[in-house]
Amino acid sequence: MKVTIKKTKRILDSFFKVDHSILQFEKFDGTLSEEVVRLNLERGDSVAVLLVNREKNKIILIKQFRFPVYTKEKNNAWTWEIVAGMVDDGHSPEESIIREIAEETGYHVSKVDHLFYFYPTPGGSNEKVHLYYAEVNKNDKKYSGGGVSAEGEDILAKEFSYTEAFKMMNSGEIIDAKTIIALMWFRAKVRDWY
Repeated sequence: MKVTIKKTKRILDSFFKVDHSILQFEKFDGTLSEEVVRLNLERGDSVAVLLVNREKNKIILIKQFRFPVYTKEKNNAWTWEIVAGMVDDGHSPEESIIREIAEETGYHVSKVDHLFYFYPTPGGSNEKVHLYYAEVNKNDKKYSGGGVSAEGEDILAKEFSYTEAFKMMNSGEIIDAKTIIALMWFRAKVRDWY
């Protein structure tokens, strides 16, 4: 289907970039829409991984402060999430998630399995999240983890039984979308294993 972009202007050029566009798009009846204004938050692509210690049958989650959540729910601003980060320029998504695992949890992994990708907010951002799965054991723990202090990170990594993690999701204690997506995938997978 056809899209005609009449004009695009970058209205924010910082860590996040926001483009203001005037465009027309082809409607389902084949005609072009009237001119509409659309904004796009450009923040780059990201990576996330469901990290599992299969020796202990535990899921590794991280907890950190999230200022945007704080603006709405001060008590929920330290969120439980799966390991995640941005795809660095010049690096593949796979290289980026392996780096994030080491930085946030201290585990070194050499293999991650790509599950799928998704757009978490396609109405406002072109960010694509690449979701991975990886397993670790006690011998893979090589670093202290905790995040990169130069980036203002203060990250707590903790292991949860599958049941605990699913209960946290079902009760609303886990509020992060990528983590919920990963846990829903994993819950279906665990049923296949047992």
